[in-house]
Amino acid sequence: MKFVSWNVNGIRACVKKGFLDYFHEVDADIFCIQESKLQEGQIDLELEGYHQFWNYALKKGYSGTAIFTKKKPLSVKYGVG
Repeated sequence: MKFVSWNVNGIRACVKKGFLDYFHEVDADIFCIQESKLQEGQIDLELEGYHQFWNYALKKGYSGTAIFTKKKPLSVKYGVG
């Protein structure tokens, strides 16, 4: 199983600089990003074969995470506790 975690420091800028090429090249089973810095609806990533789970920051332009996984998880929970 291949697991990748990447602090992208802004996914929209990262996509313009080759994120999708790298994403497909590494072919990870689970690919996590941190510091996505976007709100819901600001990007539409077509990642065929992956389930996507986004956790957006409350304040625009801050933090945010996402998990892309080939296998559908048994359950998904958002937040800390």
